[in-house]
Amino acid sequence: MRTPSIYSQDDPISAALKPSATETDQERIARLEAEAEAKRISEQIDDDLREERERLRRRKGDVKLLLLGQAESGKSTLQKQFQLMYKPNSLDQERASWTTVVYFNVVHSLKHILSILESWDDSLEGVNDEPSSSRRGNGFDQSATPSPMEGSPIDEATGTLQIANLRRRLSPLIATDEQLANRLSGGITVSGSGKGSVFVRSGWQARTIENALGRIKKKPSADPEQVSRASVEEPHDPLVKEVGRMLQLCEADIHELWNHPIVKSLMTKRKLKLDEWSEFFLRHIHRVAAPDYIPSTDDILHARIQTMGVAEHTFDVNLHGKNVTWHLFDVGGARGQRHTWVPYFDDANAIIFVAPVSAFDQYLEEDPRTNRIDDSLQLFTQICSNALLKNVHLVLFLNKTDILRAKLERGLRVKKYITSFGDRSNDYETVVQYFRAHFLQVHRKNNENRRVLYTHFTSVVDTKATQRIIGNVRDSIFRGYLQSAALV
Repeated sequence: MRTPSIYSQDDPISAALKPSATETDQERIARLEAEAEAKRISEQIDDDLREERERLRRRKGDVKLLLLGQAESGKSTLQKQFQLMYKPNSLDQERASWTTVVYFNVVHSLKHILSILESWDDSLEGVNDEPSSSRRGNGFDQSATPSPMEGSPIDEATGTLQIANLRRRLSPLIATDEQLANRLSGGITVSGSGKGSVFVRSGWQARTIENALGRIKKKPSADPEQVSRASVEEPHDPLVKEVGRMLQLCEADIHELWNHPIVKSLMTKRKLKLDEWSEFFLRHIHRVAAPDYIPSTDDILHARIQTMGVAEHTFDVNLHGKNVTWHLFDVGGARGQRHTWVPYFDDANAIIFVAPVSAFDQYLEEDPRTNRIDDSLQLFTQICSNALLKNVHLVLFLNKTDILRAKLERGLRVKKYITSFGDRSNDYETVVQYFRAHFLQVHRKNNENRRVLYTHFTSVVDTKATQRIIGNVRDSIFRGYLQSAALV
């Protein structure tokens, strides 16, 4: 008698799954429903895997571009320029949400000015002495620059009284600072953010508009023009509407504070130091405080809000007749967030490293002992020496050249903050070439594969110049893209 094959024997798994002979009708129905659900889930997993394989196949030809650099270097502004160049409708759809950011920037700047004035008792008395609240990390210059108050018809007592009255009248507006911050961040706080900065996650624009509409979701329009128009005409968040009304009422007071001799004197002496976006909006307060205010593209480019984590932006870029999808990743640059960059290094095609050369007189909020130029160089060294990035196309933006030029014209001496600068000429061309040489040296020391470093002097708030540079960057990345695809 032939021994039966193992394939002809009963399957032990089938036997184990065989229903009990005593199974009731209810148990049978429940079993069949459970089997149907298990089959549905299995088929869904198979479909998801097929879709993922197809997505990865399609993305093989995509370009993955990382924007790297320290906080406040201009990465997010550069991302807006890419958006303006390759996806302008999306910027129009976000326009309403930027009103909240601009209002927050104005209110927060006023709060900062009044806080510094308070540390000086709203006067210039003892202005050449270091107040207890001041520290080197603010980039303050302790030189005894002549005060604009000298010879001013406003005496000390009158000026102090004027500031006190402005503080009182502006206090309701200043009180909205925290509310606006919470509206933007969703209540998220980040340890060590510095200066009361607000950090936002990817997609904050949609959430801000959602809050403005009381979370009432409207049916989306397929017409981009209707979407753009609707984004501008949406009713404001009651909070934002109230802040807008207060700005209208306080416009004259804001203008008076911004132009007050005591404020101007503290700025000249660098006891009061404002970021470029603060000065931009305070100079344009008449327009920002208008009852029908809608942020212009220039306003959006100057508006300041800090990125938390990594935000992905997708653009279809025409590369010499071929449409290629670019995935641009804008990352948070604060020291505590840099660990989030690493997972994006693995399959990156190109990096734009943004270094603010105007920051030679500034120090990290996270570490007041570290000059921001030094931090940029250290960070650039880490990028250049990273094994995962050895074949990545590398572009360097030496950014904020307009601010650097203005600082040098005001008489700031680079050697006071960067001792290695020595007795070189303090003119713009000498300074930018000095900084460029240091970044090139870092790249040269960490360039085993002999890749080319493309360097650009930029001011990313300048749309025309920046978009011309983006075109050059696109073409240089395209050449690397062809080589990596073995097409040339």
